[in-house]
Amino acid sequence: MTVRVRFAPSPTGMFHVGGARSALQNWIYAKQHAGVFVLRIEDTDAARNRPEWTEGILTALDWIGIERGTYEGPHFQSANAGEHRAAAMRLAADGRAYYCDCAREDVQARTGSQYQGYDGFCRDRGLTEGPGRALRFRTPDAGETVVVDLIRGEPTFENKLIEDFVIARSDGSPVFLLANVVDDLTMGITHVIRAEEHLPNTPKQQMLWAALGVKPPVWAHVPVVVNEKRQKLSKRRDKVALEAYRDEGYLADTMRNYLMLLGWAPSGDREIVPWSVIESEFRLEEVNPSPAFFDEKKLRAFNGEYIRALPVDDFVAACQPWLTGTATIPPPPWEPAGFDAEAFAAVAPLAQTRIAVLSEIVPNVDFLFLPAPAIDEASWVKAMKDGAGELLDAAADAFEALPSWDAVSLKEALEAVGLSRGLKLGKAQAPVRVAVTGRSVGLPLFESLEVLGRDRALARIRAARVRLP
Repeated sequence: MTVRVRFAPSPTGMFHVGGARSALQNWIYAKQHAGVFVLRIEDTDAARNRPEWTEGILTALDWIGIERGTYEGPHFQSANAGEHRAAAMRLAADGRAYYCDCAREDVQARTGSQYQGYDGFCRDRGLTEGPGRALRFRTPDAGETVVVDLIRGEPTFENKLIEDFVIARSDGSPVFLLANVVDDLTMGITHVIRAEEHLPNTPKQQMLWAALGVKPPVWAHVPVVVNEKRQKLSKRRDKVALEAYRDEGYLADTMRNYLMLLGWAPSGDREIVPWSVIESEFRLEEVNPSPAFFDEKKLRAFNGEYIRALPVDDFVAACQPWLTGTATIPPPPWEPAGFDAEAFAAVAPLAQTRIAVLSEIVPNVDFLFLPAPAIDEASWVKAMKDGAGELLDAAADAFEALPSWDAVSLKEALEAVGLSRGLKLGKAQAPVRVAVTGRSVGLPLFESLEVLGRDRALARIRAARVRLP
């Protein structure tokens, strides 16, 4: 038997990090078993679907390494509507489903509760298909449905607690439960690896598989992803869009590594590991069923480690979208002609050790490419205290007199200026740093001055001096 797994997102919004995790788990499982990864776009919600969301899914999968052309699909659920309809009609003809014209208000009136499920009123009325009549599946009155799950063991559901559920609406369109089963059946899916939130639907779907005379797939329900309050990640409340992390400057390798740790861990006391290790060691059976905490602070720390591990040339290349601007990333604050690739290459090794996401490269190096530094007023107030004007005058004179404009000479000159005023280097360089870069923190000052150049550095120091009393 060839293993066939599927990833079946709906194109109704940005790509959720939980969905990305499920996609990676399916992808690895298929590769480990020389199987097939199938991408199915569940696009039957016409009111919410948009073509750009579908393209967003494909682009996001490309980014995390599940590239177009390496999997089957994308298939579109809407193209299988005829099969969905045929399965519904077959279940009705076999007596496994029946038509029902009960409105919600009717059920509530009979049961006396808005919380009780459907009461089976139409089971034996013999209604035929017609306007206002939905098709309900006839669930067993007794017994249990056991779901054999690679992660959760054998969750068991009492059949009497499962109401006769709708499989086709009154307009004849099948609901998700039936469409999902029929799609998996027609596509030959052997393993369904999906989020825990679908587990309550599984006994119903397993009943549908049995009613259609086919053995159900192997189930594996991966743990829900939660925030720091242990609440399920929500699009309305949490930062969940994979694209947002990509556009902020998280590396694809970081994201793949981190997502695979949500509910699973590689061998040994380690978390940051090569993708090849994850591909070889991951086992669905080892996934922890408990909720998985998506820790953005930890992800950020991971990304910093990955950035620092890049060869410098790769780091320079990775920063280009933020330095030059792209369609999805806001352009940098400098004019294109102001960017100096050689200057950036000179400071890149210094910046690489100081940023955790690639977008942070812009405020770290903008002083090199702007005509004048973007002054952070809080930094200015903190640095430009009494005596700052005289210190800037002395620093400018000392720098101008240097025979060699290099980091070592600049540091020695400012140390001497500070000592003459009873200041340690840290205190002496604060006004100079803000005058030249606009901020109180950033790249090493003297290397920055060296790359900026004598004329531009002195002009900024003197311009800052003019602002002071």
